[in-house]
Amino acid sequence: MNQSKKGLSNWFLIAGVVFLAVVPLIVARNAEFLGADDRATIAVTEVNPGYQPWFKPLMQVPSCEVQTFLFAAQAALGAGALGYFIGLSKGRTEQRKNHEHSD
Repeated sequence: MNQSKKGLSNWFLIAGVVFLAVVPLIVARNAEFLGADDRATIAVTEVNPGYQPWFKPLMQVPSCEVQTFLFAAQAALGAGALGYFIGLSKGRTEQRKNHEHSD
């Protein structure tokens, strides 16, 4: 693939990511974006209003922003570790192939 086609495909990928990020915000303008924990709490209290949780959280976060940051940091750390091990595996495979071809 020549350089101009590669650059054009990169722009299409960037436009696709922006499109996928912006369109849901436009389509679901007044939607509530609740997490699974919030939805589960609502569902449990609808089914059994007197339910008492068995355990308390180990830590109370001061705000939703801190909770969001901790979740994003956890996701980034997991994605980084996963990417590292995939890259390590691919590098070892290519190194093994190059070593076999040189013999």
